[in-house]
Amino acid sequence: MNKEERGRQASVEGFAYEHIAAGILMKKYQNVSLVDLPLSPYDLIIVFKNEKSSEYIIRAQVKKARKSISFTGGTRGGVDRSYRSDVKTYVQSTKTSDVIIGVHPLDDNYFELYFFPTILVEKLNQKSISILKIKQFKNNYFFLENCKKYDLIIKEAKKLGFII
Repeated sequence: MNKEERGRQASVEGFAYEHIAAGILMKKYQNVSLVDLPLSPYDLIIVFKNEKSSEYIIRAQVKKARKSISFTGGTRGGVDRSYRSDVKTYVQSTKTSDVIIGVHPLDDNYFELYFFPTILVEKLNQKSISILKIKQFKNNYFFLENCKKYDLIIKEAKKLGFII
């Protein structure tokens, strides 16, 4: 496969993983939508009722997670890598999204989701993380549903020994 074909495949996979994550989450939460805004720093919106029965909206960035999950955004993958704006590479934060969802393919038909709150991305101050280091976040919907609750996320991450 040449460079152009690899780029095209990477672009297709990115879109596919967004749809896979949306489909899995739709079965659980129903109200899930792909974001169709080209400069948006997040890919999905998830809306569900919180414990007070009011709407709770989560902005999620979807990433392919083979061996690690990247926390960066703003770069253009695929065959068309020309930039038409002043958007530069950035690290996800609570300003850009609430959670990063790593989609880990086990085979062509089975996937695991890693829910990593951007609260913890800010704490770690790094651009990616190995999925081997975040096994506790695999299919752990607690981290998705509570990703905006700073004290709760920090407390749980400390309890798991993830942060000190």
